[in-house]
Amino acid sequence: MNTKEDPHTIALPVTPQDHTPLDDEALIQHEYSLLIQDYLNSNHRRKVERIDKAFRLAKDAHAGAKRRSGEPYIMHPIAVARIVCSEMGLGSTSICCALLHDVVEDTEYTVEDLRDMFGDKVAQIVDGLTKISGEVFSTASAQAENFRKLILTMNDDIRVILIKIADRLHNMRTLGSMLPAKQLKITGETQYVYAPLAHRLGLFAIKTELEDLSFKYEHPQEYESIKEKIRITEQHRQELFDHFTAPLRERFVPMGLLYEMKARVKSVYSIWKKMEKKGVPFEEIYDLFAVRIIFESSPEVADKNRCWEIYSAITDIYRNRPDRIRDWVSNPKSNGYQALHLTVMGPDGEWVEVQIRSRRMDDIAEKGFAAHWKYKGDTVEEDSELDKWLSTIQEILENPNPNALDFLDMIKLNLFSNEVMVFTPKGEIKRLPQGATALDFAYSLHSDLGDRCIGAKVNHKLVPLSYVLASGDQVEVLSSKNQQPAEEWLRYVTTAKAKSKIDSFLRRKRRELITQGEERVLSIIRTSEPMVSAELLDRIAAYFGFLNRESFFYAVGTGAVTLPENFRKLVQGEHSGNFLMRALRSALRPGRNNKAPVQPTKMPGEGEKRTFDLKQTYVLEENEHSRNYQIAECCQPIPGDDAFGFINDDNTVVVHKRSCPIAMRLKSSFGNRILSTKWGHHGNTSFEAKLALKGIDSTGILTAVSQVITEDFNVGIKHIQLTAKDGIFDGQIHLLVHNADDLLKICHRLRQNKHIQSVGRIS
Repeated sequence: MNTKEDPHTIALPVTPQDHTPLDDEALIQHEYSLLIQDYLNSNHRRKVERIDKAFRLAKDAHAGAKRRSGEPYIMHPIAVARIVCSEMGLGSTSICCALLHDVVEDTEYTVEDLRDMFGDKVAQIVDGLTKISGEVFSTASAQAENFRKLILTMNDDIRVILIKIADRLHNMRTLGSMLPAKQLKITGETQYVYAPLAHRLGLFAIKTELEDLSFKYEHPQEYESIKEKIRITEQHRQELFDHFTAPLRERFVPMGLLYEMKARVKSVYSIWKKMEKKGVPFEEIYDLFAVRIIFESSPEVADKNRCWEIYSAITDIYRNRPDRIRDWVSNPKSNGYQALHLTVMGPDGEWVEVQIRSRRMDDIAEKGFAAHWKYKGDTVEEDSELDKWLSTIQEILENPNPNALDFLDMIKLNLFSNEVMVFTPKGEIKRLPQGATALDFAYSLHSDLGDRCIGAKVNHKLVPLSYVLASGDQVEVLSSKNQQPAEEWLRYVTTAKAKSKIDSFLRRKRRELITQGEERVLSIIRTSEPMVSAELLDRIAAYFGFLNRESFFYAVGTGAVTLPENFRKLVQGEHSGNFLMRALRSALRPGRNNKAPVQPTKMPGEGEKRTFDLKQTYVLEENEHSRNYQIAECCQPIPGDDAFGFINDDNTVVVHKRSCPIAMRLKSSFGNRILSTKWGHHGNTSFEAKLALKGIDSTGILTAVSQVITEDFNVGIKHIQLTAKDGIFDGQIHLLVHNADDLLKICHRLRQNKHIQSVGRIS
């Protein structure tokens, strides 16, 4: 029986009586009893016998297997089942699948065994949760292939992805014992795919925890720093909350409301993101918390009307900010989220966001898709929006990209969090991701309409295909029977459906042109050579400057390459085949000036190739002449930044910031090429970094800034640009520093100047 190499760890529970560790059997039974207790406390049908049968099978199948922490492996499936039950609200089928989710992958049991014991549905879901063997992939990403399989199975049953998210959540909760490189791989996957997927399915609480845990392992110092600052400011926030809510509580008494009012603090990750985006310290983040009002529904008053009654009561006391009203009660988000948001000026002179929602809305907001089943029949709007999203996934799956990485990116495009609502000419609402274009809108209506789109009218004004839509726009699509998708259209669209349809058309068109080009070339050669070898075609392609014959055929098919007359004479001459081969060999001799010479390829074993130990931390070092790594151009990390190494195709180590969006894709797709790194001493090299400044314009401000940088810190300035207008200046400075610590000290010193309002690094 196989044991799973999954080096997660979990804290050992203790008995409530004596606080001593339980032995393995007692530990397992204790956790399982908590699972059953969670299930019995839910509103699902009581199918304990079925769950018990799955537990016994999983326990026997994983017998003897241990996690790196030393605890029995069965503790992991039990923990996943508890998340599925108590945090997602799913029932017995999902709990059974969670208990069995690793049985097929890690033990001798097969999908057919599970089908015989538990039926088709459990077998189907567990099969979807079972990874594909990485051995079958040579050049593709096994991670991306596994995700593709997951999405394909999700199309048959959404519970596949819900259980997978629960599995990922427990893995993230127990990530501490894993090797650093493995941590980076898993956090990359989590941020790139699983957190957006949880958000798209309405699992807000889980999405927030996944992001925070990823941040904790990628940026441990920043995580602890922000967490500590949140703790220190807790009393002040409580005072603000009490002061703000006291008048509201009095106002709600005569309304006869049954409600709960609480403060929701921003997550550590969202605070950090805002600090990075605005380039400001923690102390300048003013919307750290929002007030949430959750009321109990009553048959006498509709939830929507109750929301507006509470809104009216709040605005009777506090002045609201009109541009910050968000009515997601009348128009729920695509993931089913419903609430009424407003921002008011509190008694302490600070803007406070208030979120109003019913208990049902709150349950759906926290537990997402699963909670819709609980409330099915109460309303149809939320389900219809989720059904629309799932139907969009279905359309993408009808024409999946053969490249698993491109498919992964395409699915991720459909996990948008910010959206705009636009209208058809007849007033029907369409939801699209923020940044969607007129062409995206055309494809959202119908694939054929998208393929024939030549432009659009937005609010009765003519706009091009690339026009970016805003909420409230009314869009009329203009089309022509003669129009068809072009390569540049891929730059105009942001939605997964549009990209999928355009890509599918272009691939089909490319295949047709390759066939036409091949037929044209072969028709010439076969006038004298009935038998044409692949080697000959490859040499001809190389002679014309192409790395493979498919690219050559495509160029001939499109007319980008026209076959010259001497080529025809060449192949039709005496002993044409041999003569052509000799001519091509001569043309490809070293030193001859060809369009695209074929680069020599090293055979396995030729030359010396560095090997990397992924279990060890790679030290980023420099000597007098070179470094043992390259800096990624996309994010340009400097010593002191949280970074990692990616082993490139040419066996060099490319260093990215851990927060780099491109690096996130690498971590989620090529985890076996990720290196944990640490910075060595860099005394000789300077690295470019950028600062953004803003403040009150005053005489000598430029001199003061440059003096701090050059004289106080002896740091070189590569470029400086400050612009003043109406008494305010802002601008950028490009510096040459040795490490991130230099930047922190410079920022701290500049902030001491009373005329400088903000200074921060540009990521």
